[in-house]
Amino acid sequence: MAMRLVSRKLGSKFLPMLSSTSLLHSHATSFGFKHVREEEKSQMVGNVFSSVASNYDLMNDLMSGGLHRLWKDRLVSMLNPFPGMKHLDVAGGTGDVAFRILDGISSIKRRANQDPCNDHLQEETQIHVCDINPNMLNVGRKRGLERGLGEDKSLIWVEGDAEALSFEDNTMDGYTIAFGIRNVTHIEKVLSEAYRVLKHGGRFLCLELSHVEAPVFKELYDYYSFSVIPALGELVAGDRESYQYLVESIRRFPPQ
Repeated sequence: MAMRLVSRKLGSKFLPMLSSTSLLHSHATSFGFKHVREEEKSQMVGNVFSSVASNYDLMNDLMSGGLHRLWKDRLVSMLNPFPGMKHLDVAGGTGDVAFRILDGISSIKRRANQDPCNDHLQEETQIHVCDINPNMLNVGRKRGLERGLGEDKSLIWVEGDAEALSFEDNTMDGYTIAFGIRNVTHIEKVLSEAYRVLKHGGRFLCLELSHVEAPVFKELYDYYSFSVIPALGELVAGDRESYQYLVESIRRFPPQ
């Protein structure tokens, strides 16, 4: 009798949780702290980035105190770009990572004193910037023009889905995705596609925000994330909800 009572109590306590988990697994995914249907998430994320596109880089500077620039520098340093490489930067619509890669390649050429024997390599370099959001790509193209990269054939802008890339198998020397993988619906599909398009020995680098584990810093980080960042979004970009989603999406992303 006692065992039956315990079983009933446990059942009544955990059944709703199990049902919710089952629903999440089969029909829904997370959008920040909300559960939404899988087919709705990409549109909702698209709305977020359409809203924040024009202020995206300014808000990154404000939210990170400029640290995102150092993180991206480190990412490209670890990539070790080289003249003639074929590279795919996913979810990189504003061009932040792609511009750094091209700068790195140009720096290598300058250090080589622009040896005429290597001139053809610059033409063969192809940095593809792939983003699902046309507004983010428009921001990147505009920034590229401001940098004098409008006619640069080595920089290619592509509107595409990280879960179903349009590139052929074994074509890329490198693949980067910075602050983008937590926004997709199926991370496993993104990883599978990255593996498919990379050449044997190709390099995959993912830059993403994660969790603070030290208790005192965690409290400060949580306060800053949930109180300061949405307020900044409202003040600077006139959009509190999008930045509320962005900080929630960091918490939903797997820990280190």
